[in-house]
Amino acid sequence: MTLRQAITDAANQLAADEHIRATSARDAELLLLHLLQISRANLFAYSERELPADQQTAYQSLVERRLQHEPIQYITGQQEFYGLNFHVTPAVLIPRPETEHLVEAVLKLLPSNHSLKIADIGTGSGAIAIALAAHLPQAEIIALDISLDALAVASTNARENNVADRIRFLQSDLLSAINEEEEFDAIVSNPPYIPEIDRDSLHPQVRDHEPVTALFAGETGLDIYRCLIPQSYKALKQNGLLALEIGYGQQGPLTELLAGWQNISFIEDLQQIPRVALARKP
Repeated sequence: MTLRQAITDAANQLAADEHIRATSARDAELLLLHLLQISRANLFAYSERELPADQQTAYQSLVERRLQHEPIQYITGQQEFYGLNFHVTPAVLIPRPETEHLVEAVLKLLPSNHSLKIADIGTGSGAIAIALAAHLPQAEIIALDISLDALAVASTNARENNVADRIRFLQSDLLSAINEEEEFDAIVSNPPYIPEIDRDSLHPQVRDHEPVTALFAGETGLDIYRCLIPQSYKALKQNGLLALEIGYGQQGPLTELLAGWQNISFIEDLQQIPRVALARKP
C-alpha cells in the first residue's frame, strides 16, 4: 500500500461517519503526517512510496481513534494558535480561532511599550497568556487555573515558546488565590460559557473528549461570569481592561452583568456572532 492509497482508504473510513465526514480528507492526511513526522510537501513528493506493514497498523490505530471522535489535536498533541505552536492534552480545552479575536482586541487596547500586569483566568493550555506575552515584551502575566494538570501543560507551552520568565502560573478558582492588594492593568479570560441545556447538541468530539469544567457554566452559561466580573472589578486598576470571550446570545446578559463599568463594547467573530466583551473599570 502506497502513502496515497493509505490516505484514500483512511479518508473513506472517516467519511462514513457523519460527524467527521466534512474533515475526513484533511484528517486522514494530518494523521499520516503525524505518524511519519514528515512535511506535507514530502508527503506529496513521495506519495507513491510504500507504507510498511507496521506503519499501516499504526496508522489504522490512529484512524480508529479518530473514528471514536477523539479530536485530531489530542491525537497529534499539537495545535496552532495566534502563530504559535501549543502542546495540548485532554486536560485542556483545544485553542480555537475564535479566541484569537480576544487576543487581537487586547493587543490593540494595551500599549506594547509599557510595563503591564495582566491576569489570564482559566488559562488552560496557556494560549492567551503566552500569545500576549509574545507580543507584549514588558508585560508580567499571572496565568490562573483550577486544574493542576492544565497548569502543567501551560507551563510546558510557556517554556517552548520562550516566555516562561514572564508568566507566573498559579492554581486558583478564578481570582481567589490572588492577594487582595494585587492590582492589574488587564484581566482576560475565555471561561466556560456553554449552557448545560446545550450539552446534548454539541459535537461528540467536544462533548465527549474536552474537559467539561472548561466548557459548561450552569443552566444559562453565565455562572462563571457572575463570579468573575465582580472579582475582576476589585482586582483591576482604575481604567483597567476586562476582556472576556462570550458565547452565542450572551451579549445582552453580559451587558447587564457589566452595569457600572465603562466603555462596554463587543467584537464579532467571522460569523458575525458577538464573541468578545470589553469593558473598563471606572
